[in-house]
Amino acid sequence: MKVLITGITGFVGSHLAEFLLSKGVEVHGIERWRSRTENIEDFQEKITLHECDIKDFHSVKNVISKVRPEKIFHLAAQSFVPTSWHAPQETLTTNIIGQLNIFEAVRDLGINPWIQLACSSEEYGMVLENEVPIKETNPLRPLSPYGVSKVAQDLLGYQYHESYKLNIVRTRAFNHEGPRRGDVFVTSNFAKQIAEIEKGIKSAVIYVGNLEARRDYTDVRDIVRAYWLSTEKCVAGEVYNICSGRDWRIGDMLDYLIGLSKTRVEVKQDPARMRPSDVQILLGDNTKFSKQTGWKPEIPFEKTLEDLLNYWRKKLSK
Repeated sequence: MKVLITGITGFVGSHLAEFLLSKGVEVHGIERWRSRTENIEDFQEKITLHECDIKDFHSVKNVISKVRPEKIFHLAAQSFVPTSWHAPQETLTTNIIGQLNIFEAVRDLGINPWIQLACSSEEYGMVLENEVPIKETNPLRPLSPYGVSKVAQDLLGYQYHESYKLNIVRTRAFNHEGPRRGDVFVTSNFAKQIAEIEKGIKSAVIYVGNLEARRDYTDVRDIVRAYWLSTEKCVAGEVYNICSGRDWRIGDMLDYLIGLSKTRVEVKQDPARMRPSDVQILLGDNTKFSKQTGWKPEIPFEKTLEDLLNYWRKKLSK
């Protein structure tokens, strides 16, 4: 089986590639000319990379024409919520037009691979107290340009399935973490700061944003297994939450990370880390996906945090 992963050099893309290789799948990936390949360096010789700008239709079509994949996992995106406040146009263009190019390319080529769309819990946005845990039927009230872009991706997937019968499955993953997570993301950022303090690289102060928000966390290695199952067992055109069903207060997550270290630290709020509007709670209901696929999270979040901290310890020791 040939599989194409957009965003293969990223956090989730690299873990998905590693998982698919373990299943004997022929893995192809799209990279940008400036993509950093450190996430895939341990198995890069086992995959085939194609340079491509997903915002350019002809570039996308050429790659898909060459590979003719049976499955496409569309992970390439501007995926950092705070960046979407500063670069809303880039976020909307990359996320929406990039996906549209994939849909139009497979239509032009007359092929119909399974396409998994990495949608997001950020689509739910403003969630009311009586709406948790969040089901797929919950209203979408995005609170960031990123969230809006993911709603557009999600609904485009629905529309192209209904209009053209493309084999599209939409997955709304809630927060996912683990080794290789970029240091701009809060959990990884905290872990990196602790590792830097341990090595004496920075003073014993951890800078934070909103610690009161609550998030539903799943290990990335469980997430990529879910993505695969979505293309094996889910119904085309449908949307599925992928989540643990357990939420953590950001401050409690930080306390757990600090508890994994022997270093004494001071926690200080950094105004620059606060968002214009923040989603206060994202706690998901994974019943629909679990019933359809038999999937359930296997890696406790405490283990995820430990692995993430050890990742930064190792990375800073190089």
